[in-house]
Amino acid sequence: MNYKRATLKFTVLTLIIIGFLTSNAQAQVSNLRPYDKSGINAFETPKDSNAVFEKLKVQFGAGFTQSFQGLKHENVSGGLYKITPGFNTANANLFMDVQLAAGIRLNLTSYLSSRHHNETWVKGGYIQFDELPFKGTLWKDIMSVTTIKVGHMEINYGDQHFRRSDGGQTIYNPFIENYIMDAFATEIGGEVLVQKNGLFGMIGVSNGMIKGNIDELVATAQDENIHKSPAIYFKGGFDKQLNEDLRFRFAASYYSNNSSGGQTLFGGDRAGSNYFMVMEKAGGNAATNAFSGRLNPGFSKKVNALQLNGFVKLQGFEIFATYESAKGRTKFETSERKAEQIAIDGVYRFGETENFFIGARFNGVKARLANITATPSVTYANDVKVDRLAFAAGWFMTKNILLKGEYVKQQYKDLPTADYRNGGEFSGYVIQAVVGF
Repeated sequence: MNYKRATLKFTVLTLIIIGFLTSNAQAQVSNLRPYDKSGINAFETPKDSNAVFEKLKVQFGAGFTQSFQGLKHENVSGGLYKITPGFNTANANLFMDVQLAAGIRLNLTSYLSSRHHNETWVKGGYIQFDELPFKGTLWKDIMSVTTIKVGHMEINYGDQHFRRSDGGQTIYNPFIENYIMDAFATEIGGEVLVQKNGLFGMIGVSNGMIKGNIDELVATAQDENIHKSPAIYFKGGFDKQLNEDLRFRFAASYYSNNSSGGQTLFGGDRAGSNYFMVMEKAGGNAATNAFSGRLNPGFSKKVNALQLNGFVKLQGFEIFATYESAKGRTKFETSERKAEQIAIDGVYRFGETENFFIGARFNGVKARLANITATPSVTYANDVKVDRLAFAAGWFMTKNILLKGEYVKQQYKDLPTADYRNGGEFSGYVIQAVVGF
């Protein structure tokens, strides 16, 4: 039934978009990251001072991904979910962007079908101000370098979230899956971004939760604090095309939430991973066990996180590197735990329009996990490690159609014997057909 619903939704989406484009071909919304190949290696929203508002414009877009995987997994104790090569349920996203007024646009993104939610769910939405409806040269000068976003939206922490796969929208990611420790969250808040001459800085404030919440927090024996604190996050860096062949970018981000009712900075994805059921226990299913291959440190009450990113593109060669350090805890702990992550992507794009690419990625995580008191109990006396090595290749048939594949090997190290992932690893290939427009 889920397959039928996904197919029906994608068919309806296609008909809606075809009908819309027939009546209003290529309506343009300003300062919008393209959902096709031209959106690759785009980070913060652009500032298009030449955009002229004539009337309200509505633009639809979509991301669609169908994958086939041939992965295998093993551990010491056994009891893993039995997997064989096969197709995964297709993922589809719907994007609606509306130019409401001069310099003011609305975005609404929905997951039509995903691994975690087979039915349609709203990812989030926001209003973006590149101009304000106030008269005076002061406001015009301020907004010439400033962008304001308000809504329930994907927060701008780190640079990796601009390159990750998000449900059906996987065209930006040269690899199949995201980082092992996937920093991604949608929260209710606002951001102010200032950018000029390659320099940029941003400050954001949010509710620090994946959804709205008016409930009083519940005190525990370990943590009597029932106050909900906002999350505050900052970002700054430099991004410039130094010459025709060379682009350089560096960014630093910091996120802090000292008391949350359900913090999800490393577990805010509602679509699911692109490795289906690897290192999952027998008896699970793809929706409940939606985040296979990832490691969430579980900082649900308090978290402070730093992410550093570097990006260099020299002609067709790209290097994207990440260092991340985070500390936090749950409401059942008194002391903080730490998690660290490193990752480096090397990608070479070639062909007349860089329509072919090959790439390699190393991703490693070292983290102290919270003890598990439920049966079977697990005590984590030491840090655990998870390492991944992936090799990828892809072909853009057009700017909207991508075929990509990856070979991956991931290993779990230093886990206690009571953890079923002890001595675990998975490896194999995944192939994806992707459409983005």
